[in-house]
Amino acid sequence: MKTLNTVLAASLALLLGGCMVGPDYHRPQVSMPKQYKELPGWTAASPEADATPKGDWWKAFNDPLLNQLEPSVSVSNQTVLQAYANYQEALANVQVARASLFPTLGITGSANKQRSGNGNSSFASTSLSRHAVSTSGALEGSVSWAPDLWGKVRRSVEQSKATAQASRATLANATLSEQVALADAVIELRITDADVDLLQKTVDAYTESLRVVENQGAAGTTAPSDVITARTQLESAKASLLQLGIARAQYVHAIAVLVGKNPEDLDIAHGTNLPALPTVPVGLPSTLLQRRPDIAIAERQMAAQNAAIGVAVAAYYPDLTLSAADGFSQAPLAGLLHVANHVWSLGADASETVFDFGARHGQVAAARAAYEGAVANYRGAVLTALEDVENDLSNLRILAQQAQVQEAVVRDATQGAQIALNEYQAGTVDYTTAATAQATQLSAEQNALSLTQQRLLDTVSLIGDMGGGWSAEQLDASQASTNHR
Repeated sequence: MKTLNTVLAASLALLLGGCMVGPDYHRPQVSMPKQYKELPGWTAASPEADATPKGDWWKAFNDPLLNQLEPSVSVSNQTVLQAYANYQEALANVQVARASLFPTLGITGSANKQRSGNGNSSFASTSLSRHAVSTSGALEGSVSWAPDLWGKVRRSVEQSKATAQASRATLANATLSEQVALADAVIELRITDADVDLLQKTVDAYTESLRVVENQGAAGTTAPSDVITARTQLESAKASLLQLGIARAQYVHAIAVLVGKNPEDLDIAHGTNLPALPTVPVGLPSTLLQRRPDIAIAERQMAAQNAAIGVAVAAYYPDLTLSAADGFSQAPLAGLLHVANHVWSLGADASETVFDFGARHGQVAAARAAYEGAVANYRGAVLTALEDVENDLSNLRILAQQAQVQEAVVRDATQGAQIALNEYQAGTVDYTTAATAQATQLSAEQNALSLTQQRLLDTVSLIGDMGGGWSAEQLDASQASTNHR
């Protein structure tokens, strides 16, 4: 055993002094602007509102339904659960890779009973005394270790760690994406309910208009065609109101699936209030490198591909395996553990590929090319992130300006519809003029509602495109927990 301990100690010294082939990882530099192009001209929707909450960003919209359902996404959404399972698999792979750094220990035990004769086949001379039954046994412990002299295993651990971190970022990205999808669905539902209220108000107004026209038609002061026009206008509004029920049902079903429920298990009452339009603190473009989980995915994939180069380069160097066994062997079995029956062995195997027709060269070249591809993917992810935020900022800036103009349109259209109806009742215009003015008012109010909808959706998009309060520091925290596994 003393000899075995000496060999293990020497091998450990070799391992600790061994080099690591392949390039060490350094994050490539990316060009980041000092500020967003759209930021100087962008005006937040509600400057007096509080900043977007970190993590629970949806609370800034002050919608009870959103606050109730969003926490369910991270625990019940099936897409998120799938990403979580993939992350757990990646963590397990880190443990598997790290285990290769240490020796493999085993124990083997065996026992045999054997009956032997004297070699005489004559029945006459055979007797029980001429046959012997013997027992034998062995008990042996073994250890096998391949020292990581060139860093192949350590590079593999690096690769597995980076892959696990990429999987962790993928989980964060899936969670954020599903949270954004839920917020979008809730906003669409709220806008649909507001559209229902608008159309119901319009139906009530058209019903009153039809009553006035029918009374005038009965008195002979208006043409029958005006009655038909008023009735058609009312029926069209009722049909549009009924059609909104299709969209509303679909939004409720989508919300149910996003929170992990069957569509028939969730009922949502008609809402009367729209979500608030919050202020979104934008910050600097460079913060996207830490706040966007999709960028973190690309960066960790890049690190994993860099480690893969070291794994491929290590194939040029010889492999060394040390082995040792220590135990007892005895026949007969009695007295197996006696010192006289002690046996041991030591061994070392070394292997090196002399010629492989360029296979290792091709593997290294492939690993380097994969790394360059990962670098391009990372830089592309950064550019896409900048584009996303710039689009969100420009959309919100222009929509805010458009909303101000649309308010004037609604105000004028409402006043115009009332004037036209009064003039019709006074007999100075026909009903077609009044009906056209009412249709213009409805269209203006629906356009204003659509603008509100788009501003809310683009605000959600902006929060999502800036990471939703997530930080790449969470990858380090999760890796710390992994290292204690």
